[in-house]
Amino acid sequence: MKEFDGKTAIITGGASGIGFGMAKAFGRAGMKVVIADIDDEVAENAVSMLTRDRIKAIAVHCDVALRGDVQRAALEAVAAFGKIHIVCNNAGVAAGGTFGHVSAHDWDWVIDVNLKGVVHGAEIFVPLIKSHGEGGHMINTASMAGMISPPLMEPYSATKFAVVAMSEGWAQQLAPFKIGVSVLCPGFVRTRLYESDRTRQQRYGAAGQQHDVDAETRAATKLLIQGGLNPLTVGERALEAIKAGELYVFTHPEMKDAVEARFDGIREAFRHASESQALKVPRD
Repeated sequence: MKEFDGKTAIITGGASGIGFGMAKAFGRAGMKVVIADIDDEVAENAVSMLTRDRIKAIAVHCDVALRGDVQRAALEAVAAFGKIHIVCNNAGVAAGGTFGHVSAHDWDWVIDVNLKGVVHGAEIFVPLIKSHGEGGHMINTASMAGMISPPLMEPYSATKFAVVAMSEGWAQQLAPFKIGVSVLCPGFVRTRLYESDRTRQQRYGAAGQQHDVDAETRAATKLLIQGGLNPLTVGERALEAIKAGELYVFTHPEMKDAVEARFDGIREAFRHASESQALKVPRD
């Protein structure tokens, strides 16, 4: 996708963090923006800020874990701007803990928002792009945690690995329709991810306190996030990647070594397989 002026982007979790960074970057490129977010007040404030920058924008309520909410958001977006060209499945939350201490409610919450929320966005918004035949793009927010899995964040990483996998498959399926697919894998960005519980839906029960994760680890993670990349920079990187048709979108090249270390382990595992005596034994 090369032309953006006058086109429309819808961004889930678009009221803050990376989502708002993408909203500003896309708006400055001449796009109309739909902020789809679970926090109505923050979403309206985001629209006000975009409007001050002369960006056409609206806010729609959207709990991405509920397919019906995503469908309603799509209807409101089309009613306001006619067509959708870029879909950003960006809404996400984080929870984790030591093995055996992550609650069932936390698992459900993270999977429903981070994984099923992307499924809902893809299955509802992409047909709207197909319908006008002008082509477009879907960008799904994963994380460097979709490439490597740090301890204590297994629920989060599991969903982000899934987002990478789905994006890889969908890219091949949607290419014939002139719909590009990217998966955004940022490192630490200045967001409120460490405050995910602020928008936790009541149906997922009380927020897990993660008392088993020491306070020093939690504080260090918070500092890394607060000192991370500017969300607008990530939004501009996303726009750049859409123009170039990139599948994998990275923002922290210094993390390459950590990913390559994982790949080294995989290559070593294949070497063991090639030398395996068990695999050399003929089977009936």
